[in-house]
Amino acid sequence: MSRLGSYKGEEVVKAFQRAGWKITRQRSSHVILEKEGHEATLSIPVHKGKNVKRGTLRDLIKDARMSVDEYFEYI
Repeated sequence: MSRLGSYKGEEVVKAFQRAGWKITRQRSSHVILEKEGHEATLSIPVHKGKNVKRGTLRDLIKDARMSVDEYFEYI
């Protein structure tokens, strides 16, 4: 398994979009993504000047039913 780095929220959103997730709405500084066939929704923090924390990113990847290596294919 590869080591997760630190990424801006916008980069994380784009990676999940490449994986087939669609932006359904934005609430404050969180972008909500959904994917057909998945019960889970992803809430990605997009704070200016801050990166998504590694633990949060790992949880998002897990909720998307992806491995870290699969995530790296889209980032």
